[in-house]
Amino acid sequence: MLGDHSSPPADRALLSQPPKTGLSCKMVLQAVGKVLRKSKAKPNGKKPAAEEKKMYLEPEYTKSRITDVGFKELVVLPREIDLNEWLASNTTTFFHHVNLQYSTISEFCTGEACQTMAVCNTQYYWYDERGKKVKCTAPQYVDFVMSSVQKLVTDEDVFPTKYGTEFPSSFESLVKKICKYLFHVLAHIYWSHFKETLALELHGHLNTLYVHFILFAREFNLLDPKETAVMDDLTEVLCSGGGRGGGGGDGASGGSAGAQNHVKER
Repeated sequence: MLGDHSSPPADRALLSQPPKTGLSCKMVLQAVGKVLRKSKAKPNGKKPAAEEKKMYLEPEYTKSRITDVGFKELVVLPREIDLNEWLASNTTTFFHHVNLQYSTISEFCTGEACQTMAVCNTQYYWYDERGKKVKCTAPQYVDFVMSSVQKLVTDEDVFPTKYGTEFPSSFESLVKKICKYLFHVLAHIYWSHFKETLALELHGHLNTLYVHFILFAREFNLLDPKETAVMDDLTEVLCSGGGRGGGGGDGASGGSAGAQNHVKER
């Protein structure tokens, strides 16, 4: 059984520089307002005009990263680490980073602005514990996602941390389910809140997180290609070349907002 592999190399490379802090609410709103006034896009959550360009695909923004490390090499399973341990550690880390990234724009993702959980022409519905489809706003959907994933990653029967405890037989399918939900959240941030992310100068963090997440999911077949097709254009641009940043970092800096890591205790 493995010992303490507390912080996988990929995690350390991912977001060693978290989103900037110390911005006053007034400064944030002014910055966001300035960007939004320049845009002719329809309100968040609404399908934009067919001829409108996707801002997140513009070269000046796709080149932005907080690191130029090659994630394709970092996501590979280390020889000395158990597959389920690797999946658990990275999945937990991705959950916390996606949650952190969404929190930076959460005040703009409202029931009025994002009346549906939409990405391009796709609308996502939540399914409750009885399998009943629930139509909800984007913030409600994200709340459902974060609450359910938090419950899973802190459940000792699903993500065990005690030495000698085995992972459940359904573990891989649960990881795939979590990855699907996290992809929905990332895709919504790009589709409906990239302008706010750009105004906050956090697009480098978002791009880095997306590249790492997608390449990890591809490495272990955790996402159905049909599920991710909605963002294939972005994936092609960001993940070509093994996920290395074309333009290096974007100057973002700050202290650590470290994600919790999956560690089995001896």
